[in-house]
Amino acid sequence: MKMVYVVYSQAADADVLAAIKSSGIKGYTKMERACGEGTETEPKLHTHTWPGENCVLFIALDDSEIASVTDLIRRLKQEHPRAGVKGFILPMEEII
Repeated sequence: MKMVYVVYSQAADADVLAAIKSSGIKGYTKMERACGEGTETEPKLHTHTWPGENCVLFIALDDSEIASVTDLIRRLKQEHPRAGVKGFILPMEEII
């Protein structure tokens, strides 16, 4: 099993969630108001100088589902180049 960790601009939230749901993913955890700096977009620090916020999704998947989700993340990156969409795949030992 793997944990997919997806970070993206709050401005793209509706499109990202629609894509996730239409891909057949039924379960995820979403965190809002995440702040940070990346390498491809302006910082989103929820300040006057650097406004904006990110959302974070945690998605637990079987190994067989990873390829389709990475394809989905790549597509979202292309469709929303200024949203800073990033996907990280982490090993996951078990779901309790």
